[in-house]
Amino acid sequence: MASVTSLTASVHQRLADALSAALPEAGSADPLLRRSDRADFQANGILALAKKAKANPRELATQVVERVASGDVIKDIEVSGPGFLNITVTDGAIVRNLAERYADSDRLGVPLAEHPGTTVIDYAQPNVAKEMHVGHLRSAVIGAAVVQILEFTGESVVRRHHIGDWGTQFGMLIQYLIEHPHELDHQGGAVSGEEAMSNLNGLYKAARAVFDSDEEFKTRARRRVVDLQAGEPETLAMWQKFVDESKIYFYSVFDKLDMEIRDADVVGESGYNDMLDETCRMLEESGVAVRSDGALCVFFDDVKGPDGNPVPLIVKKSDGGYGYAATDLSAIRDRVFNLKASTLLYVVDARQSLHFKMVFETARRAGWLNDDVKAHQLAFGTVLGKDGKPFKTREGETVRLVDLLDEAIDRATSVVREKAEKVGLSEPEIEENGRYVGIGAVKYADLSTSAVRDYKFDLDQMVSLNGDTSVYLQYAYARIRSIFGKAGDRTPVAHPELELAPAERALGLHLDRFGETLEEVAAEYAPHKLAAYLYQLASLYTTFYDQCPVIKPAPAQEIAENRLFLCDLTGRTLHQGMSLLGIRTPERL
Repeated sequence: MASVTSLTASVHQRLADALSAALPEAGSADPLLRRSDRADFQANGILALAKKAKANPRELATQVVERVASGDVIKDIEVSGPGFLNITVTDGAIVRNLAERYADSDRLGVPLAEHPGTTVIDYAQPNVAKEMHVGHLRSAVIGAAVVQILEFTGESVVRRHHIGDWGTQFGMLIQYLIEHPHELDHQGGAVSGEEAMSNLNGLYKAARAVFDSDEEFKTRARRRVVDLQAGEPETLAMWQKFVDESKIYFYSVFDKLDMEIRDADVVGESGYNDMLDETCRMLEESGVAVRSDGALCVFFDDVKGPDGNPVPLIVKKSDGGYGYAATDLSAIRDRVFNLKASTLLYVVDARQSLHFKMVFETARRAGWLNDDVKAHQLAFGTVLGKDGKPFKTREGETVRLVDLLDEAIDRATSVVREKAEKVGLSEPEIEENGRYVGIGAVKYADLSTSAVRDYKFDLDQMVSLNGDTSVYLQYAYARIRSIFGKAGDRTPVAHPELELAPAERALGLHLDRFGETLEEVAAEYAPHKLAAYLYQLASLYTTFYDQCPVIKPAPAQEIAENRLFLCDLTGRTLHQGMSLLGIRTPERL
């Protein structure tokens, strides 16, 4: 189905036509239309146009009003203040617009982007042979939501999980495994994610103990790093064991997070090894990188240390080793020239902002990024504890991600169980809904905060039925679904001929904003704006539910059908919006 023209677009076009008629020399002028608390919309563009044309703004506004085509869409338009226009749309226009959205069951009338491109998004980047902790949460949750939102708007999205699977520590681990070959053997066949991580933790501690106490082992381990970088077969086979064991663990954590991570999308640091030498050669031959104290470096006029001396991006170390920059620059080359990306998006901790600023500028100097290919870091802040300090255990340790998720599920399951008897949920339903509510609570707390801001991790608040939480939205959806079990033979039908109550109008006007909200969210990589839209939608629905009876006391047939129609469209919009954030909406709670 074709996309639905929003009420904003319809009103905008009528005002633009009237402006052009009243002030032909202005051409296709923008009326600067926005939503308003004083009316349905307010247009502010006449003031600037009047100033440019040396006209009286109120007089020009009056001329525009006289030329506006009203009737089917615009009910009332008045001049306010120095030349603002306050516009009220007809009830029929609201309902007809929503009926078109309702008929488009797949997309709810949301348009596809006019000029979609290809975005490669780098997110969810755990490290091989290391446990995932709370610091890994935001990259995964924010990245997954942005992927869903971009794909829904028509963008071609390539996922990339840049896992840490290379480096000097693997020399120690591989050498230990070669000398203790059965440490990662699985006697009973397949292992769980927890068992895989337990195996890796035990092996790491044992290897570290030998490395710190045995100089001969330390020498062998360092030699093994050289073998790894040279691609020696036995060494690579052992390294692959670590990667495979770690993936069992990663995937179990992502599964608990209700996220799909595909193996083909996992391209770690090792995936760019064969490109490193050529990347360095290209940078040096083009003059983008220069030799400094034996290292290959890129310098920037605006990046200096505390002593005032330039701080370079080190692409290749003086000992011949490659830095993170060489891998990141090689990844850019691969994503631009092989994957044909028009946008590179990195969902990475804000503390790495300087590194990526330098990497992106280097890539621009090399010609790999330009006006047609852009790179952007979607930087995110830190997860804090209730005390406002970085989230740690009581012992001061980093919180394991799997422990945090398990606690969220346990808390949410308790909340669901309290309400279960009233709804008639079975034990399996309680446990399933507990998972959906718990994981949804964690995701929503993250996504409802602007990514760049830090946020406090407070499970008590996250699983609350009140306030701006996913549980509030999930219960709003379940409440909507429960209405249809009591509706009898009444079905949702749009009735544009009816006069709407204030709560119906407010809900309808907000439902109309879904498409333009998603367009803004996708353009700004701002899932928190979608979360804010959905929370307001649920709040408006609560007011509507309280003020506009749907089932009891039974209203007239047409009114009941129209209200059921508003309920159903609200439910669909909540379901679609939450799905884009990666959050489930159970039918019964």
